Amino acid sequence: MKSLGRHEARTACVFITPTMLLFTVFTVIPVVMALYLSFTDYDVLNRMNWVGFANYERLIHDDLLWRTFRNVLYYAVLFIPLNIAISLAIALLLNRAGLGVKLFRTAAYLPTLTSAVAAATVWLWLLHPEYGLVNALLGYLGITGPAWLAQTNTAMPSIVMVTLWQSVGANMVIYLAGLQGVPEYMYEAARLEGANRFQSFRYITWPQLKPTTFLVSTMSIIGALQLFDQAFVLTQGGPANATKTPVYLIYQQGFNQLQMGYASAQAFVLALSILIFSILNMRISKSDETFV
Repeated sequence: MKSLGRHEARTACVFITPTMLLFTVFTVIPVVMALYLSFTDYDVLNRMNWVGFANYERLIHDDLLWRTFRNVLYYAVLFIPLNIAISLAIALLLNRAGLGVKLFRTAAYLPTLTSAVAAATVWLWLLHPEYGLVNALLGYLGITGPAWLAQTNTAMPSIVMVTLWQSVGANMVIYLAGLQGVPEYMYEAARLEGANRFQSFRYITWPQLKPTTFLVSTMSIIGALQLFDQAFVLTQGGPANATKTPVYLIYQQGFNQLQMGYASAQAFVLALSILIFSILNMRISKSDETFV
């Protein structure tokens, strides 16, 4: 038995060691280096100068950084509830056996497979104020469409629309998996008690989907705070910084202005924000389960 245990330990080391080595090389070391950079004044061209907490002190007075956080907060308030509601609604509609259901599931999932940059480029044409398809369709209805991406009041909702189109399919699949895990006998018992469809959804489906909704909401929060591709392609952070996001600002500080130290400090503040919002979402989900 001892020799068997040693053999199993050696086998486990053979499989675990390469994974740990790759994790260290591609995750731990870059994070440690980025943390070190956040305490330096580094512009790639010259040697690093240690500045201590100067970069973090600068963050406190950086109005543009806090503007980007307000932008993603506005984005998240619009995006996350709509993402959950639309994904769940589509999953409920397609959670049945029937002719063509698999085809509709595939069609709903296909936008997820599209590159974010390619999808944003297509939507850039669709939302064009003069010859875009969206305003052309509104024109047939007698409605004058706005300059979607050039006005401060419509630019961020436009980005929300584009990201919803691309992300709903993946979350629909997650909700489908959750719906198919709800025991059928619970619905049968509810029907025997005279419950209608809304009551079955409220008292059976929704409580059973709480873990699924927690997963979807957490992924949506992280995705909102990391928004970059759509804002970069559609609006370049405009108009008037209305759609500039923290990741876009980090990209500009690091690669356009070559302020790598300050960009690293911004990146760690963003990572801390993601951690805080994820923990808050977990606490809220647990409190809801306790209340139920």
